[in-house]
Amino acid sequence: MRLRNRVILAPLAGIGNWFVRLQAHRHGAGLAVSEMVSSFAIAHRNRRTLEEMLRIHPDEGPVSIQLFGSDPEVMRRAAAAVAAAGPDLIDLNMGCPVPKVFKTGAGAALLRDHDRAVALARAAIEGSGLPVTVKLRSGVEPGERSGLELARRLVAEAGVVAITLHPRPAAAHHSGRPELGLVRELSRSIEVPVIVTGGARTAERARRVYEESGADAVMIARGSLGSPWVFGELCGRSQGPPSREQVIDELRWVVDRGGEHWGPERAARNLRKFYPWYLDQLEISGPEADSWQRTESLTEVRSRLEELARDAVGTPL
Repeated sequence: MRLRNRVILAPLAGIGNWFVRLQAHRHGAGLAVSEMVSSFAIAHRNRRTLEEMLRIHPDEGPVSIQLFGSDPEVMRRAAAAVAAAGPDLIDLNMGCPVPKVFKTGAGAALLRDHDRAVALARAAIEGSGLPVTVKLRSGVEPGERSGLELARRLVAEAGVVAITLHPRPAAAHHSGRPELGLVRELSRSIEVPVIVTGGARTAERARRVYEESGADAVMIARGSLGSPWVFGELCGRSQGPPSREQVIDELRWVVDRGGEHWGPERAARNLRKFYPWYLDQLEISGPEADSWQRTESLTEVRSRLEELARDAVGTPL
Protein backbone atom coordinates (compact mmCIF):
# COMPACT_ATOMS: atom_id res chain seq x y z
CA MET A 1 0.00 0.00 0.00
CA ARG A 2 1.07 3.57 -0.63
CA LEU A 3 0.68 6.33 1.95
CA ARG A 4 0.00 9.92 0.93
CA ASN A 5 2.95 11.14 3.00
CA ARG A 6 5.63 10.02 5.45
CA VAL A 7 4.04 11.25 8.70
CA ILE A 8 2.38 8.70 10.98
CA LEU A 9 0.42 8.84 14.24
CA ALA A 10 2.02 6.47 16.75
CA PRO A 11 0.07 3.98 18.86
CA LEU A 12 -0.84 5.82 22.06
CA ALA A 13 -1.73 3.44 24.88
CA GLY A 14 -5.12 4.20 26.36
CA ILE A 15 -5.62 7.10 23.94
CA GLY A 16 -5.44 6.09 20.26
CA ASN A 17 -9.07 5.25 19.62
CA TRP A 18 -10.92 5.93 16.36
CA PHE A 19 -11.56 9.63 16.94
CA VAL A 20 -7.94 10.34 17.91
CA ARG A 21 -6.86 8.60 14.70
CA LEU A 22 -9.51 10.44 12.69
CA GLN A 23 -8.26 13.72 14.14
CA ALA A 24 -4.71 12.92 12.98
CA HIS A 25 -5.99 12.16 9.49
CA ARG A 26 -7.99 15.40 9.40
CA HIS A 27 -4.78 17.31 10.03
CA GLY A 28 -2.74 15.44 7.45
CA ALA A 29 -1.30 12.21 8.87
CA GLY A 30 -0.65 9.61 6.18
CA LEU A 31 -1.32 6.67 8.52
CA ALA A 32 -2.66 6.30 12.07
CA VAL A 33 -1.99 3.36 14.38
CA SER A 34 -4.41 2.32 17.10
CA GLU A 35 -3.68 2.08 20.76
CA MET A 36 -2.12 -1.23 21.82
CA VAL A 37 -4.77 -3.99 21.98
CA SER A 38 -4.43 -7.33 23.77
CA SER A 39 -4.52 -10.32 21.42
CA PHE A 40 -5.75 -12.39 24.36
CA ALA A 41 -8.73 -10.06 24.96
CA ILE A 42 -9.67 -10.21 21.28
CA ALA A 43 -9.29 -13.98 20.97
CA HIS A 44 -11.46 -14.44 24.07
CA ARG A 45 -14.12 -12.09 22.67
CA ASN A 46 -13.99 -9.41 25.34
CA ARG A 47 -16.97 -7.24 24.47
CA ARG A 48 -15.50 -3.81 25.21
CA THR A 49 -12.32 -4.66 23.34
CA LEU A 50 -14.24 -5.75 20.26
CA GLU A 51 -16.78 -2.92 20.30
CA GLU A 52 -14.55 -0.02 21.28
CA MET A 53 -10.88 -0.76 20.67
CA LEU A 54 -11.46 -2.32 17.25
CA ARG A 55 -13.91 0.32 16.09
CA ILE A 56 -12.85 1.98 12.83
CA HIS A 57 -14.64 5.10 11.58
CA PRO A 58 -15.60 5.07 7.89
CA ASP A 59 -13.92 8.45 7.38
CA GLU A 60 -10.55 7.34 8.70
CA GLY A 61 -7.68 7.17 6.25
CA PRO A 62 -5.32 4.20 6.29
CA VAL A 63 -5.41 2.67 9.75
CA SER A 64 -3.34 0.02 11.50
CA ILE A 65 -4.47 -1.91 14.56
CA GLN A 66 -1.63 -2.63 16.98
CA LEU A 67 -1.67 -5.93 18.85
CA PHE A 68 0.47 -7.35 21.62
CA GLY A 69 0.78 -10.86 22.97
CA SER A 70 3.07 -13.82 23.51
CA ASP A 71 1.09 -16.85 22.26
CA PRO A 72 1.25 -17.45 18.49
CA GLU A 73 -2.03 -19.40 18.33
CA VAL A 74 -3.87 -16.73 20.29
CA MET A 75 -2.31 -14.12 18.00
CA ARG A 76 -3.52 -16.03 14.93
CA ARG A 77 -7.12 -16.00 16.18
CA ALA A 78 -6.92 -12.36 17.26
CA ALA A 79 -5.50 -11.28 13.90
CA ALA A 80 -8.38 -12.96 12.09
CA ALA A 81 -10.86 -11.04 14.25
CA VAL A 82 -8.98 -7.79 13.65
CA ALA A 83 -9.03 -8.31 9.88
CA ALA A 84 -12.82 -8.57 10.04
CA ALA A 85 -12.93 -5.07 11.58
CA GLY A 86 -11.45 -3.65 8.36
CA PRO A 87 -8.01 -2.12 9.02
CA ASP A 88 -5.42 -1.72 6.29
CA LEU A 89 -2.56 -3.11 8.38
CA ILE A 90 -1.76 -4.91 11.60
CA ASP A 91 1.14 -3.73 13.75
CA LEU A 92 2.74 -5.86 16.44
CA ASN A 93 4.17 -4.30 19.58
CA MET A 94 7.56 -5.78 20.45
CA GLY A 95 8.93 -2.85 22.40
CA CYS A 96 6.56 -1.92 25.23
CA PRO A 97 8.58 -1.65 28.47
CA VAL A 98 5.62 -1.56 30.88
CA PRO A 99 6.13 -4.30 33.52
CA LYS A 100 2.61 -5.74 33.28
CA VAL A 101 3.20 -6.34 29.55
CA PHE A 102 6.85 -7.39 29.83
CA LYS A 103 6.24 -10.02 32.51
CA THR A 104 3.75 -11.86 30.26
CA GLY A 105 6.47 -12.37 27.63
CA ALA A 106 4.99 -9.72 25.34
CA GLY A 107 6.21 -6.26 24.34
CA ALA A 108 9.91 -5.66 24.94
CA ALA A 109 10.35 -9.17 26.39
CA LEU A 110 10.29 -10.41 22.79
CA LEU A 111 13.59 -8.62 22.19
CA ARG A 112 15.08 -11.56 24.12
CA ASP A 113 12.93 -14.29 22.57
CA HIS A 114 13.41 -13.95 18.83
CA ASP A 115 12.00 -17.35 17.91
CA ARG A 116 8.73 -16.53 19.65
CA ALA A 117 8.67 -13.07 18.06
CA VAL A 118 9.04 -14.53 14.56
CA ALA A 119 6.33 -17.10 15.31
CA LEU A 120 3.98 -14.34 16.48
CA ALA A 121 4.54 -12.33 13.31
CA ARG A 122 3.93 -15.37 11.11
CA ALA A 123 0.74 -16.14 13.03
CA ALA A 124 -0.55 -12.57 12.61
CA ILE A 125 0.11 -12.68 8.87
CA GLU A 126 -1.47 -16.09 8.40
CA GLY A 127 -4.45 -15.32 10.61
CA SER A 128 -5.29 -11.96 9.08
CA GLY A 129 -4.14 -12.09 5.47
CA LEU A 130 -3.11 -8.47 5.98
CA PRO A 131 0.30 -6.78 5.74
CA VAL A 132 1.96 -6.84 9.16
CA THR A 133 4.46 -4.35 10.56
CA VAL A 134 6.37 -4.44 13.85
CA LYS A 135 7.30 -1.68 16.30
CA LEU A 136 10.27 -2.41 18.53
CA ARG A 137 13.11 -0.94 20.57
CA SER A 138 16.86 -1.13 20.02
CA GLY A 139 17.18 -3.48 23.00
CA VAL A 140 16.09 -4.01 26.58
CA GLU A 141 19.07 -2.50 28.39
CA PRO A 142 21.48 0.27 27.30
CA GLY A 143 24.04 -0.95 24.80
CA GLU A 144 21.95 -3.86 23.56
CA ARG A 145 21.28 -4.16 19.82
CA SER A 146 18.92 -7.11 19.90
CA GLY A 147 16.19 -5.05 18.25
CA LEU A 148 18.18 -4.73 15.04
CA GLU A 149 18.88 -8.45 14.87
CA LEU A 150 15.22 -9.22 15.54
CA ALA A 151 14.06 -6.74 12.89
CA ARG A 152 16.18 -8.52 10.27
CA ARG A 153 14.75 -11.89 11.21
CA LEU A 154 11.18 -10.58 11.19
CA VAL A 155 11.62 -9.36 7.62
CA ALA A 156 13.56 -12.36 6.31
CA GLU A 157 11.74 -15.18 8.09
CA ALA A 158 8.23 -13.89 8.80
CA GLY A 159 7.59 -11.52 5.91
CA VAL A 160 6.99 -8.35 7.92
CA VAL A 161 6.52 -5.43 5.50
CA ALA A 162 7.89 -2.54 7.61
CA ILE A 163 9.71 -1.93 10.89
CA THR A 164 9.26 0.96 13.30
CA LEU A 165 12.35 1.44 15.44
CA HIS A 166 12.45 3.44 18.65
CA PRO A 167 16.23 3.73 19.06
CA ARG A 168 16.23 3.80 22.84
CA PRO A 169 16.45 0.74 25.11
CA ALA A 170 13.21 -0.34 26.73
CA ALA A 171 14.70 0.28 30.18
CA ALA A 172 15.07 3.97 29.33
CA HIS A 173 11.37 4.37 28.51
CA HIS A 174 11.28 7.89 26.97
CA SER A 175 14.40 9.37 28.58
CA GLY A 176 17.78 9.88 27.02
CA ARG A 177 18.81 10.78 23.51
CA PRO A 178 17.62 8.42 20.75
CA GLU A 179 20.49 6.71 18.91
CA LEU A 180 19.38 7.71 15.44
CA GLY A 181 22.41 6.08 13.86
CA LEU A 182 20.84 2.71 14.69
CA VAL A 183 17.86 3.58 12.49
CA ARG A 184 20.16 4.44 9.61
CA GLU A 185 22.08 1.19 10.11
CA LEU A 186 18.88 -0.87 10.12
CA SER A 187 17.51 0.91 7.07
CA ARG A 188 20.64 0.02 5.10
CA SER A 189 20.41 -3.66 6.05
CA ILE A 190 16.77 -4.49 5.20
CA GLU A 191 14.71 -3.97 2.08
CA VAL A 192 11.46 -2.83 3.66
CA PRO A 193 10.57 0.66 4.93
CA VAL A 194 11.94 1.72 8.31
CA ILE A 195 9.96 4.19 10.38
CA VAL A 196 11.63 6.19 13.13
CA THR A 197 9.94 7.12 16.39
CA GLY A 198 11.18 8.78 19.57
CA GLY A 199 12.24 12.36 20.22
CA ALA A 200 9.83 13.88 17.70
CA ARG A 201 7.84 16.11 20.04
CA THR A 202 7.54 19.09 17.66
CA ALA A 203 7.47 19.56 13.91
CA GLU A 204 11.00 20.95 13.99
CA ARG A 205 12.34 18.01 15.99
CA ALA A 206 10.41 15.53 13.85
CA ARG A 207 12.08 16.92 10.72
CA ARG A 208 15.49 16.64 12.38
CA VAL A 209 14.86 13.06 13.55
CA TYR A 210 13.63 12.08 10.09
CA GLU A 211 16.62 13.61 8.30
CA GLU A 212 19.29 12.42 10.73
CA SER A 213 17.96 8.87 10.93
CA GLY A 214 17.63 8.27 7.20
CA ALA A 215 14.26 6.65 7.89
CA ASP A 216 11.51 6.28 5.31
CA ALA A 217 8.90 7.90 7.58
CA VAL A 218 8.56 9.51 10.99
CA MET A 219 6.07 8.58 13.71
CA ILE A 220 4.64 11.22 16.06
CA ALA A 221 3.50 10.16 19.52
CA ARG A 222 3.15 12.49 22.53
CA GLY A 223 3.89 15.53 20.38
CA SER A 224 0.43 15.18 18.85
CA LEU A 225 -1.46 15.26 22.15
CA GLY A 226 -3.51 18.43 22.10
CA SER A 227 -1.52 19.54 19.07
CA PRO A 228 -2.75 17.70 15.96
CA TRP A 229 -1.52 20.70 13.96
CA VAL A 230 1.93 19.10 14.05
CA PHE A 231 0.79 16.84 11.21
CA GLY A 232 -0.27 19.84 9.13
CA GLU A 233 3.04 21.57 9.76
CA LEU A 234 5.00 18.52 8.63
CA CYS A 235 2.85 18.03 5.55
CA GLY A 236 2.96 21.69 4.52
CA ARG A 237 -0.75 22.23 5.13
CA SER A 238 -0.30 24.78 7.91
CA GLN A 239 2.35 27.09 9.30
CA GLY A 240 2.89 28.39 12.80
CA PRO A 241 0.80 27.79 15.91
CA PRO A 242 -3.02 27.65 15.81
CA SER A 243 -5.16 30.56 16.98
CA ARG A 244 -7.05 30.40 20.25
CA GLU A 245 -10.26 29.93 18.29
CA GLN A 246 -8.76 26.93 16.48
CA VAL A 247 -7.67 25.30 19.72
CA ILE A 248 -11.12 25.80 21.25
CA ASP A 249 -12.84 24.48 18.12
CA GLU A 250 -10.60 21.42 18.17
CA LEU A 251 -11.37 20.69 21.80
CA ARG A 252 -15.07 21.11 21.02
CA TRP A 253 -14.67 18.52 18.24
CA VAL A 254 -12.91 16.14 20.66
CA VAL A 255 -15.69 16.51 23.23
CA ASP A 256 -18.37 15.78 20.63
CA ARG A 257 -16.52 12.70 19.34
CA GLY A 258 -15.87 11.50 22.89
CA GLY A 259 -19.59 11.66 23.58
CA GLU A 260 -20.24 9.68 20.42
CA HIS A 261 -17.66 7.04 21.35
CA TRP A 262 -18.29 6.51 25.06
CA GLY A 263 -21.71 8.01 25.63
CA PRO A 264 -22.18 11.19 27.69
CA GLU A 265 -21.59 9.72 31.15
CA ARG A 266 -18.37 7.82 30.44
CA ALA A 267 -17.11 10.59 28.17
CA ALA A 268 -17.47 13.12 30.98
CA ARG A 269 -14.96 11.03 32.97
CA ASN A 270 -12.69 9.74 30.21
CA LEU A 271 -12.15 13.10 28.52
CA ARG A 272 -10.64 14.64 31.66
CA LYS A 273 -7.20 13.37 30.63
CA PHE A 274 -7.58 15.20 27.29
CA TYR A 275 -8.31 18.65 28.71
CA PRO A 276 -4.81 19.54 30.02
CA TRP A 277 -3.25 19.12 26.55
CA TYR A 278 -5.55 21.79 25.10
CA LEU A 279 -5.54 24.02 28.17
CA ASP A 280 -1.74 24.11 27.94
CA GLN A 281 -2.11 25.37 24.37
CA LEU A 282 -4.42 28.11 25.69
CA GLU A 283 -1.97 28.91 28.52
CA ILE A 284 -4.59 28.06 31.12
CA SER A 285 -3.07 26.66 34.30
CA GLY A 286 -3.43 26.62 38.06
CA PRO A 287 -6.86 26.50 39.72
CA GLU A 288 -8.69 27.26 36.47
CA ALA A 289 -7.11 24.27 34.74
CA ASP A 290 -7.66 22.08 37.80
CA SER A 291 -11.36 22.92 37.79
CA TRP A 292 -11.75 21.16 34.43
CA GLN A 293 -10.91 17.90 36.20
CA ARG A 294 -13.99 18.36 38.36
CA THR A 295 -16.45 18.79 35.52
CA GLU A 296 -19.31 16.31 35.83
CA SER A 297 -21.07 16.45 32.46
CA LEU A 298 -20.44 17.23 28.81
CA THR A 299 -23.06 19.98 29.10
CA GLU A 300 -20.87 21.74 31.66
CA VAL A 301 -17.79 21.29 29.48
CA ARG A 302 -19.55 22.69 26.41
CA SER A 303 -20.70 25.69 28.44
CA ARG A 304 -17.11 26.36 29.50
CA LEU A 305 -15.97 26.09 25.91
CA GLU A 306 -18.51 28.69 24.83
CA GLU A 307 -17.23 31.05 27.51
CA LEU A 308 -13.67 30.52 26.31
CA ALA A 309 -14.76 31.09 22.71
CA ARG A 310 -16.39 34.43 23.55
CA ASP A 311 -13.24 35.59 25.32
CA ALA A 312 -10.95 34.33 22.56
CA VAL A 313 -12.35 36.20 19.58
CA GLY A 314 -9.49 38.04 17.89
CA THR A 315 -7.00 37.07 20.58
CA PRO A 316 -3.80 35.36 19.33
CA LEU A 317 -2.00 32.69 21.32
